[in-house]
Amino acid sequence: MEKVVSLCKRRGFVYPASEIYGGLNSCWDFGPLGVELKRNVRDAWWRAMVRERDDVVGLDSAILQHPRVWEASGHVANFSDPLVDCTKCKKRFRADHIGVPYQSANGAWLHPETGAPMEESEARAMLATKKCPECEGALTPPRRFNLMFQTFLGAVVEDAARVYLRPETAQGIFTNFVNVLNSSRKKPPFGIAQIGKSFRNEITPGNFVFRTREFEQGEMEFFVPPADGEKWFDYWRKERFAWYSKFGVRPSKLRLRDHAKDELAHYSSGCSDVEYQYPFGWGELEGIANRTDFDLKQHAQHSGKDLSFFDEESKTRYVPHVIEPAAGIDRAALTFIVDAYEETTVKDEARVVLHLHPKIAPVTAAVFPLVKKEGMPEKASEIEKELRANFATVIEANASIGKRYARQDEIGTPFCITVDGQTMQDDTVTLRDRDTLIQDRVKTGELRAALDAKIRDWKRVDSVG
Repeated sequence: MEKVVSLCKRRGFVYPASEIYGGLNSCWDFGPLGVELKRNVRDAWWRAMVRERDDVVGLDSAILQHPRVWEASGHVANFSDPLVDCTKCKKRFRADHIGVPYQSANGAWLHPETGAPMEESEARAMLATKKCPECEGALTPPRRFNLMFQTFLGAVVEDAARVYLRPETAQGIFTNFVNVLNSSRKKPPFGIAQIGKSFRNEITPGNFVFRTREFEQGEMEFFVPPADGEKWFDYWRKERFAWYSKFGVRPSKLRLRDHAKDELAHYSSGCSDVEYQYPFGWGELEGIANRTDFDLKQHAQHSGKDLSFFDEESKTRYVPHVIEPAAGIDRAALTFIVDAYEETTVKDEARVVLHLHPKIAPVTAAVFPLVKKEGMPEKASEIEKELRANFATVIEANASIGKRYARQDEIGTPFCITVDGQTMQDDTVTLRDRDTLIQDRVKTGELRAALDAKIRDWKRVDSVG
């Protein structure tokens, strides 16, 4: 993981935010390559979830919503972590992360490992035996800490003006359910998808951009007749699991883990996580949940608005159940980098390469003039400009050809095009494949078709040489 983090900063994928001021804990800026990678991930998600389907439409809801949205959703009362403080070193910990029993939002004591209910006497007896993992000092009793960031709307700082930065994008979809239903002329089963920033005041963020306080989500709420909930839940579990391997993630590093009953949210009838085996262990990449009709009923109750659907065919009215695939765009980008990273040796020389899918890679093709004379720089510039309309391209003329290849390998560029002396004679160039290291001579007029074919037929190849 340290090598990946180093590469990300050195090559311009991710920088620490506010670095010249010492940084801000768990906040990151995506650099020139990182922003292109993340945009490609975002676009790939949107294509799969919206553009390639006829049963999902898009939405972009506001980050700031009416405070009652979060009361209805349960976030004000329940979206919290149990915290303890060390009375000696003053460090703060999540109770369940260090084996300390804690209380739920309704006051019930829960076991730190299983989440099962405990008698208060048993919980307090266990609490008395726990010491700080850093200095072995005494711990305070656990208390709830709400994870939503608060701010104030308007010029007056008072409770009446309190609003929250959204902790998820989903609630904006639920509150717009009827608007989208009426304007798009869709009917269940259909989905509403959106990509946007969410904010959670995490107590224990970490592992680079895996868990941060500000992050981008890709969420889709798929509204279905109540009787079809389990069928669509199974469909979306399989669909979302397959998406990652389609873009090059090794299947051996992926698994689909179903939540146990004691892990489920009170409103959920089922939840599965697509997990990836990171260097720090298995971690959630995406969650697929059957949220039943909880959200629409809660908002109907709190707003007084009818959020049901009337089926003209069956002449019945019902509140749809909802299947929710929710992915982290930043986390997906990190996963593609981690999974693509490989150190190998080619002809006794160390080689670092990112085996990124061509549709995910921040640069599709790099164009090199072999030398800075004999018309080669001008020819390379001409080729790069022609390809730029259809591919993400760069032109690089500095350093030896070997060093230029090495740089492009390290940032995941799948194809390199070299303009050499032969180009000036017969208008052909060398097209090099990052993964196979095969070099072909291609007519400049046929480059676009050659790249399209290679991208279409791409299959991951590791450890060449």
